[in-house]
Amino acid sequence: MSFLVIDIGNTRLKWAQYSHASRHAQMLAHGVEFLDNIERLSEGAWRDLVPPVSMLGCNVAGEAIRRRVEEQMEIWNLHPRWVVASEKESGLKNGYDFPSRLGPDRWVAMIGAWHHMRLDNVSPCPLVLVMVGTAVTVEAVDEHGYFMGGLILPGHGIMLKALESGTAGLHVPTGEVCMFPTNTSDALTSGGTFAIAGAVERMVQHVLQHSGKMPDCVMTGGAGWKMAPSMTRPFVLVENLIFDGLLQIADDRKL
Repeated sequence: MSFLVIDIGNTRLKWAQYSHASRHAQMLAHGVEFLDNIERLSEGAWRDLVPPVSMLGCNVAGEAIRRRVEEQMEIWNLHPRWVVASEKESGLKNGYDFPSRLGPDRWVAMIGAWHHMRLDNVSPCPLVLVMVGTAVTVEAVDEHGYFMGGLILPGHGIMLKALESGTAGLHVPTGEVCMFPTNTSDALTSGGTFAIAGAVERMVQHVLQHSGKMPDCVMTGGAGWKMAPSMTRPFVLVENLIFDGLLQIADDRKL
């Protein structure tokens, strides 16, 4: 038996195969593919896998991409299951105005982060979760597992493209993050990094003001390691947090 999890983001598809549907399962294989190359999966990375008996996925790239991925899974005759944000799941309650409109990646990552931090803390604390990717999200969960709301802002790449398209002659290479930039490359990179760090710090202050408790802070995403050194608060950097959330949901649903 094996279990497949899939995380379809804005630019890449990440997947992993586990021994069974549980947070404590052993990872057997994993990989990543750009969305333009999805059709390579069934004859490439997935060809020699032990056929999984079930799967659970998270998709933010739209229905067309989802259908292309499902076509690749036809080699296993699997029943596709995709997470949609709901009013509650795996110990979390969803405070979004319209719960189903919350991005499934945000919801799944919050579930993964919540259970990850519960393993380390005896007394429950609020949580601030930062996902750094094509876009950046900053989520707030109170100590009772209630998602209070979150921020969405552009990632580094989108910020730079916006500035290049809106500013004449601004085409410079990526620079370094520094306190006092003295060239345009460093100024752009530092500006984007500190904008994200500032949004996170503001959310931490909002949670502290609301609950009277300093939140646990978790960061994930492909560019999380770039942000971590510039944060003003201590953060736990967790890779594959969406995989953790998918496994937790699958375990709770008894898939």
